[in-house]
Amino acid sequence: MPCCHADFALSEGSDRAFTVGMPTFTFGAGCLAEAGEHARELGLERVALFTDHTLRDSPHVATVKASLETAGVGTTVYDEVVVEPTTASFQAAARFAADGRFDGYVSVGGGSVMDTCKAANLYASHPAEFMTYVNAPIGGGQKVPGALKPHIACPTTSGTGSETTGIAIFNLTEINAKTGIISRRMIPSVALIDPAVTATLPRNVVAASGFDCMSHALESLTARPWPRRLNPARGASRPVSQGANPFSDGLATEALKGVGRYLVRAVDDAGDSEARTEIMYAAMLAGIAFNAAGCHLPHGLSYAVSGLVKNFHLPGYPAGKTLVPHGMAVVLNNPSVWRYTASCSPERHVHAARSLGAETDVRPGDAAEAGEALAGRVIELMRAAGIPNGLSALGFDAADVEALAAGAEPQWRVIRNAPKDVSRDDLKRLFGAAMRYW
Repeated sequence: MPCCHADFALSEGSDRAFTVGMPTFTFGAGCLAEAGEHARELGLERVALFTDHTLRDSPHVATVKASLETAGVGTTVYDEVVVEPTTASFQAAARFAADGRFDGYVSVGGGSVMDTCKAANLYASHPAEFMTYVNAPIGGGQKVPGALKPHIACPTTSGTGSETTGIAIFNLTEINAKTGIISRRMIPSVALIDPAVTATLPRNVVAASGFDCMSHALESLTARPWPRRLNPARGASRPVSQGANPFSDGLATEALKGVGRYLVRAVDDAGDSEARTEIMYAAMLAGIAFNAAGCHLPHGLSYAVSGLVKNFHLPGYPAGKTLVPHGMAVVLNNPSVWRYTASCSPERHVHAARSLGAETDVRPGDAAEAGEALAGRVIELMRAAGIPNGLSALGFDAADVEALAAGAEPQWRVIRNAPKDVSRDDLKRLFGAAMRYW
């Protein structure tokens, strides 16, 4: 399949414009206590505070709730969010939001909490049959018709970047695969990013979410470049994620530098406040980058992995539930993808590897060496952080490749953002190559 990547500059022309959307955000220890002031500034009087059972009694939720109450903002807590949301959990949250008639929302939690809050806000603000806004071709892919209520997002994990994006991901149980909803309207109004929350995170959560951050940055940097995206939309109809662009390139590069320097330290030592702060910052940068550029193959492949896994559990996540953390499902596909896409932009793959800390001397234009440099550095980080050795460690084998490819193929939104066109056979080869790495 032909590649379509090249380096580019802002001077390529106004007809190749790109649009960037992001929330107002504050990054710094203690900023969760500012939630009430932001709510008052937004004119909110009665909000729904979304969280989950694990966080419900946490000091993070208590801090945000106290701040809202001090500001005179009435607060109703919704703690039924599930880790790795499903069709049913999104629908239940939407019913709660619609019944409550709130004038705003606050989310305190990881990506699952923030994504659930976005979806609830959407369906309460613009009621519709559930599949209406879900990404095409799986759902209707209809444009969100108007503004949503204000949303203050307070992340408690360091990787999803959901506080900066207009994306909500869930497992569509009818097809056993993840999909999502994307709209600039769903970008939170305010993000309060307090790195102090990461001190209590288990190592596996830091690892999985950190690799999600890494992949956001890598996919942003290697996505189909924005001048060559075949999308004629203009103005408000321009898509949220528009391919690699100079803005996302810079943010992704800085995020990768942070991951390379600090991720393993953050996983290994909960008391390493510098490392955990820097990974939280990298996650924010990568979130803004991929919201602007879009993800591609590692995420597209991961949704089938998450939906089809049969019996896997990782300490640090809810017990008694088969679950592959999102970031783990994503990174397990990374090395096979970078070996495959390097021919489109060897220089970008080498740049990414070096940003992650690889010491490599690749000959200019050598795609095989470029792909191996990046794949090899990712594998080094996976091994150091205790990530399983490929999809086989989750219980998959060669007999599952066909089903995995079938589950990934409908993920047009991300797969078509890859730097080259991908066939069903390509997907099968990628899954096959991801079964084991060392």
